Amino acid sequence: MSRSLWTRFKLQIAFVVAGSLLLTGCANTGSSMLGDSDGTDPRLTQGQDAEFFSKSGYQACAMGAGVGILACALSNSNNKAVCAVAAGITACGVAMGANYYLDQRRTEYADTTTRLAKMNSDVEQDTQNVIARTATAQQVINDDQAKIARIKKDIANKKVDKIQAQEQIAEIDSNIARLRKDLGNMRIKVTEYTKVADAERAQGAAGAEIRQVDMNIKKMNQKVAALQKEVDGLYSQRSAITLG
Repeated sequence: MSRSLWTRFKLQIAFVVAGSLLLTGCANTGSSMLGDSDGTDPRLTQGQDAEFFSKSGYQACAMGAGVGILACALSNSNNKAVCAVAAGITACGVAMGANYYLDQRRTEYADTTTRLAKMNSDVEQDTQNVIARTATAQQVINDDQAKIARIKKDIANKKVDKIQAQEQIAEIDSNIARLRKDLGNMRIKVTEYTKVADAERAQGAAGAEIRQVDMNIKKMNQKVAALQKEVDGLYSQRSAITLG
């Protein structure tokens, strides 16, 4: 395929993604995209760290690409087509899967060492996003655990306000559901990065660079696993409450 045809093909993909953004945006108008209307703690639905893992890979890609492509269309760029393609593929990253990510990085960086260095940077950034999300989640989990302790105490003393307790339990359930959704998207990223590393290794990548990639993926996975443990602990405590 010639360079011009390849560019045109990628441009079509980028605009399909942008179109998907418009469709999903219209479908969600007037509703909560991040779940802040169902009793979920606002700390989990608002703020920068709420954005990274709240959506599926496809949604994240579509939203990021759509904004970039629109900016290209409104810009004074001499080559809006190239600008739009760059915006589309940059926004998606590993969110669209290992094959997409690997093709993207190999197009950008023919040199394996440089490509692995970029991958390391991507994994480290996503790990920092996990750490930031965990810090927010821990605040919510601590507060929910305190609510559970008070409810248990009130039940034991036969002083429980059943309606209030039910409302608090419903809020805790919403928080758990939101955190589990985030964890699912985090695990997907870990899995896709692992697939990319395996593909690079299969193509002959070796040495310090690929070992560093493996170490960073392992660190990210450990952070995700730690948050999973905290959420599972909260769920276990919540499950022990029976209001009758």
